[in-house]
Amino acid sequence: MQTTIKGLRFWCCTLAGSASLALFPITTTVAAEDTRVNGFVENATYGRDSVGLSKFRNTLQLEGEKKLGDVGIFSNVSVNGTLRGTYDGVYDLNKDEYGRTAGGAILLEDTAPAPNPDPFVPHGGGIVPTPDFGFDINQNPNDGMIVLGENLHPQDGGVGFGVPVRPCDVDSRGCIDDYLDKDLNELRFQEFNDRADFIRELYVDFDLNFDSGNVLSTRLGKQQVIWGRTDLFRVLDVINPVDFSRNNIYDELEDIRIPMWILKSDYRMGPTEVFDGLAFDDLNFQVVWNFDQFRPHDIGQCGQPNVILDAGCFFRGMNNLWENGGTVANFANGSIATDFGPGQIGIREAHLPSWSLSNTQLGLKLEGVYGDLGFSLNALTYRSQLPSLRGGIPAENAFTGETAVWPGLIAFDIHFPRVNLVGGSLDYYSQGIDTVFRVETAYTSGEEFANTLREKLYSESDVVRYVVGADKSIFIPMLNESQAFLFSGQIFGQHILDHEREQRLLGEAGIPDWEQNWIATLLIKGFYMNGRLSPQIIAAHDVRAQATAIAPSIEWLVNDNFRLTAGANVKVGDGARKFDDCRTCNPWDPFTAAYPGQPAGETAGLSGYEPLGRFQSGPIGMAQKEDEIQLTARYSF
Repeated sequence: MQTTIKGLRFWCCTLAGSASLALFPITTTVAAEDTRVNGFVENATYGRDSVGLSKFRNTLQLEGEKKLGDVGIFSNVSVNGTLRGTYDGVYDLNKDEYGRTAGGAILLEDTAPAPNPDPFVPHGGGIVPTPDFGFDINQNPNDGMIVLGENLHPQDGGVGFGVPVRPCDVDSRGCIDDYLDKDLNELRFQEFNDRADFIRELYVDFDLNFDSGNVLSTRLGKQQVIWGRTDLFRVLDVINPVDFSRNNIYDELEDIRIPMWILKSDYRMGPTEVFDGLAFDDLNFQVVWNFDQFRPHDIGQCGQPNVILDAGCFFRGMNNLWENGGTVANFANGSIATDFGPGQIGIREAHLPSWSLSNTQLGLKLEGVYGDLGFSLNALTYRSQLPSLRGGIPAENAFTGETAVWPGLIAFDIHFPRVNLVGGSLDYYSQGIDTVFRVETAYTSGEEFANTLREKLYSESDVVRYVVGADKSIFIPMLNESQAFLFSGQIFGQHILDHEREQRLLGEAGIPDWEQNWIATLLIKGFYMNGRLSPQIIAAHDVRAQATAIAPSIEWLVNDNFRLTAGANVKVGDGARKFDDCRTCNPWDPFTAAYPGQPAGETAGLSGYEPLGRFQSGPIGMAQKEDEIQLTARYSF
């Protein structure tokens, strides 16, 4: 693989920074035995193929615990806190890609036959069939933009439009209020925002003991609540939202969960006989109340290095179309670049639930141990942390000027629907083969999916998800005679139970997500030098998308405080895929009919890469052009 690193000169900064960390003198004063303070400083520098520097994140994290002992009727009282601050210099060091000067002028495809002499036109150069089409180029200039999906696929006869990529204080176009509207400082200093994310955790623990010997253990404050027994892809572990803008799906969940203000209480019963002859070695009942104001996943804002599924770019470009109008490639007749005016197509706004008691989230879990078998039964009512695009909003008919709700029109609001989940997990240690088996499953109702067969372009479906995994240590004498290698594998499955898809005149239409899909992961980790040198490789393969991510790395614990990790993240397989893009959904009948007699709001299935093909490609397929080499240095104290 040939890699072009435009930011090569910044790697010397990384090496210098790593060396300085090793010499960084930090002392920790411990006031008493019941007080603990520790933390780390870290530099993470990533270089991306053909882009250059994609991360230069510097982190300071402090963790503290103060044990208070018995306080009134409560025992084991302690106060715990974690503070984290980061500065990502990529927005300054590679600002042509991710900062103030990112983006530029763009060309959009026009595949119509003559008299058009050029297959590409500039933003603002599309046709204007009626006076209600068109937009003010001064309000939406051809500058500071990319073409949606340009880093992954050609336009190739499909939809395309400009997406602003500069920070929202530099260029406010497409910035959705209170959702995807980060300014430059919020990108560089991610934890210092309106939600005070620099307070990573802050909670108090306390126990209430009963005469029966049972204990009510409570944790109150800003925290992570971890359900489930698997990693990478979440099934039950859905209480905290996740920050995918840090490193897509590849960081440890502990680092990318977004802590929330939560009350968690565990009623610990210990060894318990439930029925005559049925005795558990341990049994606990847990109540989780997330009373914080709702917060969705951070999917990444267009202009950041990590934008999962490239969805943040689609959202920003669509909001810009709604607010300012713009040029859409290959739109009219499925081939002519077309200028739309404001309020005709796009994303109008995001409906983030305000705080109310009914918008809080409640979970229940029964967890126990029976011999070598651990289990849990889980139930949760919560808001979807992923956005849903709902059509059916009032918009202007570009042909008549009338404002109304038009069936099949690509005009949306973003919603976060209420979801109910039930599920459970098992883990079993087989002594005979020295292997741990893990199973986790969840059934949800209320999730929403894009669906071009429906007039509002979305539908609701129940979903079944599950993970089956196994962990085993295996000696490989030819590689290491003294220490075993850890092998960990799992298969994640998803089944959309109310899936809709059918063949139309020009292609398939309906729900772009696969009705059934599986992602398999494998971790192999070795240990040398008494555990101080640890090579590993992680691979994840999306079965239906036919896309694979491979992440080899090697970790060297130089001493008890200083650690270096070098690695890579490489993707192979298929990238973007095409699906019905609703150019032929005929919202403004008869002006937009693809064939004589086409019903209003009914798609003919003309397909392109954007916007719905991303759901067939998945997070791995949509990151095919994001191969990276990575170096991380951490000094712990």
